[in-house]
Amino acid sequence: MDTHDRSEWDVIVIGAGAAGLTAGIYLGRARQKTLILDHATVGGQMILTYAVANYPGVLEASGASIVHTMRQQAEAVGCTVMGNADVLRVDLRGDTKIVEVDDEGTFTAPVVILATGGIPRRLGLDSEEAFQARGISYCATCDGDFFTDQDIVVIGGGNSALEEAVSLTKYASSVTVIHEFEEFQAQPWAVEEARKNPKVRFLMAQEVVEFVGDGTLAAVVTRDKRSDELVRTEANGAFLFIGYVPNTRWLEGVVALNSRGEIVADEDLRTDVPGVFAAGDARAKRYRQITTAVADGTVAALSAIAYLTERARGAVDSAA
Repeated sequence: MDTHDRSEWDVIVIGAGAAGLTAGIYLGRARQKTLILDHATVGGQMILTYAVANYPGVLEASGASIVHTMRQQAEAVGCTVMGNADVLRVDLRGDTKIVEVDDEGTFTAPVVILATGGIPRRLGLDSEEAFQARGISYCATCDGDFFTDQDIVVIGGGNSALEEAVSLTKYASSVTVIHEFEEFQAQPWAVEEARKNPKVRFLMAQEVVEFVGDGTLAAVVTRDKRSDELVRTEANGAFLFIGYVPNTRWLEGVVALNSRGEIVADEDLRTDVPGVFAAGDARAKRYRQITTAVADGTVAALSAIAYLTERARGAVDSAA
């Protein structure tokens, strides 16, 4: 493939998580020349998930194995998938969309699908920054085995926090779940699984105020929201699962975003810019699961194909 062919595409998908890879599978099968880009490792947040047990048709698998299969499927139908591709600039307003990628050059397409996902939410404490990679982690799959036979904490109260707390008991001596509210936001089955694990204990209604240690993490200090007392929990590791921030800051002024920075799209996943669609965790929606991301990727791809078909028909009509 020469440079000219390589720079021009039917669809450019920005984001190679569950939504982006699914979109690629549908686009490739529809014979659309598709480029899938990701600023980091292909797979997005899915690759960080230790075990996926609620994906239809799969009893249990790691997120990494599902990513591997999805990527294989996308490439098998003709998609080009690029990881570690930093998007430097986009111009999405014209009929031809322009995407400039560091070290790779400039790519163009009449359609772009934004599937940029999100990044782990931080607490925003100075001490959190100080202990990153020195005891604080946002990925149980990546770092769990570093804390074998040690005491750790998991901060959060949603499904991810409780699921990962259980998965971390494979390594840690004990796992203390610290949550800011009296009740969990997780589904009942996730709460039940965590509560029945003998290695897991719970600190509820706690606000994290500081991470402390001498070079590496030694303890987490919280404030009990009921008594206002400070509580010190000894821990060599702290895993934070308090949600995600949409990876859309670079899209401000490019497409419509809501007050939370999520991409606004209609039921066909069209944004306010013609030829630009949104899918996955970066868009405004209530639920964020691998299955909902896959659904988004499907809808965005089918809508993109319909847009390209209408565009081609319009060009033919104009020529006639």
